[in-house]
Amino acid sequence: MIQEFRAFIARGNVLDLAVAVVMGAAFTALVNSLVQDIIMPLLGLLTNGINFNSLYINLSGKTFASYEEAKAAGAAVIGYGAFIQAIITFLFIAWVIFMLVKAANALSRKRVEPPAPPTPTQEQLLTEIRDLLAKQNK
Repeated sequence: MIQEFRAFIARGNVLDLAVAVVMGAAFTALVNSLVQDIIMPLLGLLTNGINFNSLYINLSGKTFASYEEAKAAGAAVIGYGAFIQAIITFLFIAWVIFMLVKAANALSRKRVEPPAPPTPTQEQLLTEIRDLLAKQNK
């Protein structure tokens, strides 16, 4: 059983998947930081200081100073601002992945060679030989 486990772990697919998961987590952290620390403050500046994370609808009827306070109190709230930020994060991640795949495809794209001319059939070859022999005999 230990040998089977070693063989399973040593397979390229498992190692590739492990690397992909680690790289994916690092990539997610990078893009989240880009969106939260750079894009969202700029978007807030363009929208006169609106902080999307603080936008919510309070369903409880009580008054709270912020979305975080309402959540901490266990109040029924709809945090649509956090959803907007999640959409923006998703769009940026999708765009970056699209650009990476596009670049990878451009690098790996092979030159398309024209197809080789079709090889002649036996009948065509025999016809050519017959015609050559007929020319020689004249």
